[in-house]
Amino acid sequence: MLLYGQCFGESERKGRLCSFRRTGTVSLEAVFIKKGKIVVAEVIVDIAHSDVDKIFDYLCGEEITAGMRVAVPFGRSAATGFVVRVKETSGFPMEKLKRVYRAEEDFPALNPECLLLAQKIAARYRCPLALALRLFLPAEMRTGKVGEVYTSLVRLSGREVCISPRARQQAALVEFLENNPEADAAFLRAHFGAAAFSALEKKGALTVEKRRRFRDPYKGVGGEASAHILTDAQQNAVNTVNGTDKTVTLLHGVTGSGKTEIYLTLIAEQLQQGRTAIFLVPEISLTPQMLSQLRARFGASAAILHSGLSAGERFDEWRRLREGVARIAIGARSAIFAPVENIGVIVVDEEHDGSYASESSPRYNTFDIALLRAQYNQCKLVLGSATPSVETYRRAVQGEFELVTLKNRINARPMPDVQIVDMRREVRRGNPSPFSALLREKLSACLASGNQAILFLNRRGYSQTVICRDCGYVAKCESCDVSLTYHSEENCLKCHYCGARYRMLPACPECGGKHIRYVGTGTQRIVGDLKELFPSARILRMDNDTTSGKEGHFKILKQFSERQADILVGTQMVAKGHDFPAVTLVGILDADMSLHFPDYRSGERTFQLVTQVAGRSGRAEEKGEVVLQTYDPENYILRFAARYDYEGFYGHEISVRAATMFPPFAKIVRVMVTGTDEKEALGVLKEVYEGLKAVYTANEDKFLFFNKMHAPIKYIKNSYRYQVLMRLADTGVLKEIYAVTAEAGGKNTLVYLEENPANLS
Repeated sequence: MLLYGQCFGESERKGRLCSFRRTGTVSLEAVFIKKGKIVVAEVIVDIAHSDVDKIFDYLCGEEITAGMRVAVPFGRSAATGFVVRVKETSGFPMEKLKRVYRAEEDFPALNPECLLLAQKIAARYRCPLALALRLFLPAEMRTGKVGEVYTSLVRLSGREVCISPRARQQAALVEFLENNPEADAAFLRAHFGAAAFSALEKKGALTVEKRRRFRDPYKGVGGEASAHILTDAQQNAVNTVNGTDKTVTLLHGVTGSGKTEIYLTLIAEQLQQGRTAIFLVPEISLTPQMLSQLRARFGASAAILHSGLSAGERFDEWRRLREGVARIAIGARSAIFAPVENIGVIVVDEEHDGSYASESSPRYNTFDIALLRAQYNQCKLVLGSATPSVETYRRAVQGEFELVTLKNRINARPMPDVQIVDMRREVRRGNPSPFSALLREKLSACLASGNQAILFLNRRGYSQTVICRDCGYVAKCESCDVSLTYHSEENCLKCHYCGARYRMLPACPECGGKHIRYVGTGTQRIVGDLKELFPSARILRMDNDTTSGKEGHFKILKQFSERQADILVGTQMVAKGHDFPAVTLVGILDADMSLHFPDYRSGERTFQLVTQVAGRSGRAEEKGEVVLQTYDPENYILRFAARYDYEGFYGHEISVRAATMFPPFAKIVRVMVTGTDEKEALGVLKEVYEGLKAVYTANEDKFLFFNKMHAPIKYIKNSYRYQVLMRLADTGVLKEIYAVTAEAGGKNTLVYLEENPANLS
């Protein structure tokens, strides 16, 4: 017979029911006899497609509750779904509904806040609800590729047993358990023999208990908690956050002003009140260091969530938070979806960082999600930065956010002196090296005094480009429209967009010439040059090539903090949040690198990066120094950064933005069309453009700019990239723009929308 199930979607809101065909029969008497009562579960099937982005009704027993993941019949097969609500009856005939097969877990994976938040995310970013719900779960949990780990713990049963004098291993095992009340069964079998263990177990001498074991991603991280007496400025900041009636507080403090201690104090206060906390940092490299401080202060209450963990570790940390065993979630962007309840405070450190914007669907901004969670829990949201984003600072000075300013370092330690070096003069003096004479002199003095130095260059590899000097050929990636970077340690060429690797060219493939030239300098080359200049110096390099694995960052930072190296060379990983007391010199090798990007935020990012990396110097008793190398020494951005003059920079930048009508005075919207088939991608682009042009024609007064074009990088990972770029004076048309985008796409073509994208390339 044919059986119909009920689905609720757009039609439900219009007062109509829509149905879908299912095959098979169901016996209501046979359903959940154990519980006796039959209820109806509203299920979102875990398929991220607009065609099935609606609620389906299924029969279930009372043991199924909202937030659970369930297996259900769907079409001709089975699917996993999320129960968003349980009700007594359905608007569709009960005898025509199919039943839930089973619950995937014996607990609700999603709490009520997560369910509500997912609905808001789906509505805000116009994505399928299933896609929003996935954000709150470890990916491997959804695919069934990870589960709980159990260990068998053994203790003496207390019964008296007779052990033969010749059974020495049995006697030794018993003696061990007398001195160690509990031990792992595998350990006992390995050390005393499986035969001795089995014999004692048969005699009833041992009690074996199966117990769940949590995998610890950073076992041993922590240590002694340092004294945490707040300065007057720090205490005033804590009081302001607690006393304001505003949800959001911007903590604008210079590097080394003690923002972290303020965060920890706010978290401690909330834990004392029985509440929880979320602590976000922008880089995975910062999470182990921050976790160490949290565990020293709060013990096992801190759990870490980030993509560098193994599947099992990530699942167990998620479970500890879901069960309330851990009450502080720390991690990068995705930790905002941690399953904690009754949140007391949310901290977003280095709030200006671009990594807080998601570049995969749904393309959310972490601040938006944090604000929703803060409002739901009626808690405080604290944004911290020495260089807040222009948009955030404007909202603070206008009174929308509370503003707390820390203008001085702890104990009034001076900010490091910044000396700007004109690299044009170095070239004229015959110095082709990446190190100016001043930087070499300062490095030599730093090493002689037993202190440490950090050299910053935001480009990894040995050289940026490989060029044939005979014909001008540039080695490019076959899958991306970008030049390849030479990596000397592996003697290969790499694409930093798709990760492809190529053998180094023995000769030019175009003309056969042997004159291959390396252009541009990367961190690998800097390390090689330093070893020639300072043979006895111990040097560490920190970039994407040296930090693979979950402990890659941690090991390098630990070595450097323990004075096992004299110089740390790195990309932007070394620029934020790290506190190394022995660092008295920072060298910024190419301050211009991000200054002239075709992006309205290039000046802001350069100011932030220079200020942040300069702040790594002189954080203890000795005053720090910074050598800033540039080919544009008169640039106002660098001058403001050298003086640590954020207010001056902000005043200049906000005036430029107001005059040119860029964010925060307008919104940039980009609709991206990417596809492996260029002809199809162009067809979809034309379709999207025509739809958006109709919106533009009807609302010209709300647009400041509207055009279609190639993306700056035309080809990435074998996909052609086109865009429709818009600048809106009025965001009232966003809904119509989203509607056009939602309807577009092709078999091999993806269409998505970005608001104020963090990366315009």
